[in-house]
Amino acid sequence: MGRIDRYLLRQLVLVFNFFGLVLVMVYWINAAVRLFDQLIADGQSASVIGQLLVLTLPNVIRAVVPIAAFAAAIYVTNRLSQDSELVVIQATGFSGRRLARPFIYFGLMVFVGMSLLVHVLTPLSAAVLNDRQAEIARSVTARILTEGQFIEPATGITIYIRDIAPNGELRDVMLSDMRDADTSVTYTASRAYLVNTEDTTQLVMVDGMAQTLRADTQRLFVTEFADFSYGIGDLITTGDPGPRSLRQITSRELWTDTAAVAAETDSTQARVMAEFHDRNSQALFGIVGALLGYATLMLGSFSRFGVWPQIILAVVLLVVVKALETIGLDAAQTSAAHWPLAYLAVGVGLLIVAVLLFIAGRPYLFHRKPGQIA
Repeated sequence: MGRIDRYLLRQLVLVFNFFGLVLVMVYWINAAVRLFDQLIADGQSASVIGQLLVLTLPNVIRAVVPIAAFAAAIYVTNRLSQDSELVVIQATGFSGRRLARPFIYFGLMVFVGMSLLVHVLTPLSAAVLNDRQAEIARSVTARILTEGQFIEPATGITIYIRDIAPNGELRDVMLSDMRDADTSVTYTASRAYLVNTEDTTQLVMVDGMAQTLRADTQRLFVTEFADFSYGIGDLITTGDPGPRSLRQITSRELWTDTAAVAAETDSTQARVMAEFHDRNSQALFGIVGALLGYATLMLGSFSRFGVWPQIILAVVLLVVVKALETIGLDAAQTSAAHWPLAYLAVGVGLLIVAVLLFIAGRPYLFHRKPGQIA
């Protein structure tokens, strides 16, 4: 690796780290806000919230790394142009294709990191996150079934249980439902039982009464009952993590046990293989993003007005290539024989890079010849 290659590679890595850190923080804070709203409402501790935030980090990094690589390539190339370093380097005999070498090295580094993320870290973190969320659901259920405390599992719902017998019988139960602003109902029963049905969980109260207060008339209606069922399926969960999804399964298992994974996730083998090849495509997109940003800014000659037209073109091309990624993935999911379409965005992106570098190396193709009449 030559001195200029090392210099450019060092600049790319430094700028990539900066953009990556900024983008990760933005995405991560956005995810953290949603987690805070959900978990604080459930009464979870700061340590639990911290664990879940750490588990979401690999997926956040996976999403921002290609964008950070693209932005780093644009920034470094733009600075080379603005500082006239690009002119000096090209004057020493470096062509556009030769100057792309450090960007290729940089793209390969991004590819290695992305491969580790998409094939190992992101699936493992998603699986652990699913298990932790199931544990939290079980802890929420346990907190609802707490003796001697007024529990508010949802807004407008209050539950009190004086005692829980060893056989699961709930003694001296009170349930207040104030979700309706016009009517509030308070149920009391000497004993109650939790009964799981096919659709939901029922709280069956025995020997109790329901007190209904109408807000408009301020009248209280009291109804005694021998038994009464109240659906609390939305308040109590089993905490079962359920079957794994495709994003929770490592790439090795997707490749070696395709049929078993398809049966477990209730998917087709085409979808399983499309998921595997899509992960490869995401890793390869780090190379495409870096080269696309560089090649686009190599178009045109030096201008004191900057390279904003090239930057806008680079962003447009990135959007087009990302759209092709979605189209290719959808097509690959229709049949196992269509798996090459998962690499449609990568192939088209590299083709665009080749065309841009070809044009950048032959600027005379778009310049008028001397003496040519307009």
